[in-house]
Amino acid sequence: MPAFLLHRLSLSDILILLQQKDIVIVLSITVTVFLILLILGIRKTHKLNEENQRLADLNPLDSTEDDSYKDFTEGHLYGND
Repeated sequence: MPAFLLHRLSLSDILILLQQKDIVIVLSITVTVFLILLILGIRKTHKLNEENQRLADLNPLDSTEDDSYKDFTEGHLYGND
């Protein structure tokens, strides 16, 4: 700020300028922190999606086990001796 403008500004005007500068600094820091958190969240989501896709490709539910119905009432608890 040029020196000739400083003579025209009162003390309250200078304090307002300092307060605005402080507010801008605080807001800049806050935006930076939330931007970092957003980037980390997007990165984590991407990694989880890749892991989900990898696990889906394994597909353990399509095994060759026989899932046909088996009669479980043939045991001794049901009186079919």
